[in-house]
Amino acid sequence: MAKKDEHNEDLRDKIVAALKQVYDPEIPVDIYELGLIYEINIYPINNIHILMTLTSPNCPAAETIPSDVEKSIQAIEGVNEVKVEITFDPPYAQDMMSEAAKLALGFL
Repeated sequence: MAKKDEHNEDLRDKIVAALKQVYDPEIPVDIYELGLIYEINIYPINNIHILMTLTSPNCPAAETIPSDVEKSIQAIEGVNEVKVEITFDPPYAQDMMSEAAKLALGFL
């Protein structure tokens, strides 16, 4: 069982790295550090489900960010299917940002 856990941890690390390459075009911080990613689920045969939000329901990048997320994860070797689900529950709040994101945006 440990081997599977190690594989999932390794894949999760790669997914996080891929998510850190996706930016909201209006904010100079990646979506992972912004706190837009609520869940990363790895299912059998490397099917990936991402539950995420946007900074607002009217986000101008609402069309591009989810497809950028899907493309960046799909590029990881061994990944099968990627499903990106958008939710606004709970609504996004600035306190979801990492310390690094708050620092980069001048909130600290």
